[in-house]
Amino acid sequence: MTSSLHRLYSFRRCPYAMRARLAILFADLQVELREIVLKSKPPQMLTISPKGTVPVLQLSGGTVIEESREIMMWALDQNDPQGLLDTEVINQANALISQNDNEFKYWLDRYKYADRHTDMTQTEYRQRGEKFLQILEELLTKNSFLLGDSVSIADIGIMPFVRQFAHVDREVFYNLPYPNLQRWLQEWLAHPIFLQVMTKYPPWQEDDEVVVFPDCT
Repeated sequence: MTSSLHRLYSFRRCPYAMRARLAILFADLQVELREIVLKSKPPQMLTISPKGTVPVLQLSGGTVIEESREIMMWALDQNDPQGLLDTEVINQANALISQNDNEFKYWLDRYKYADRHTDMTQTEYRQRGEKFLQILEELLTKNSFLLGDSVSIADIGIMPFVRQFAHVDREVFYNLPYPNLQRWLQEWLAHPIFLQVMTKYPPWQEDDEVVVFPDCT
């Protein structure tokens, strides 16, 4: 079936895809969702985005957006009812997201897959990643969210990666000296919008009915 909706290729557990779906929900938008299997990527996605990573957003006019940060910005530029792109914090938010993507993600991958990266121990990789967690903890000693008392693009851009870090070893994470960060993460994990983000969908196949995300019926 064809659809006039923008089309999002996604993978439920990917933190980059999570933050794209979060932005779409906070923007009160709907898209056609195509959930993929990373080991068997559909040729329709690879045709428009040969790099083969999710998320990929194909706009109804044909334009393709391949980077999660650009999808977040695109969605919230369409509609931002909760002010996630508040001009007072946007520069700080962008800097934090850049640090997350360029530094924290590096150590997160090595912490999660320490058996593949044997230059350091898993504990040492975790401790390197904690340098970013310490920055977040300090921010959260002052506010409910990273950059104030309301959610910003920094929260939705970073939370999926902190979640992944925590889930490497939940017992270790929740015994670290970051009570504000732990509270913030727990609140996000229970947030109705995040629960919508994590709804399970079967992998997309070519003749499937269109899956509308979010489904508001």
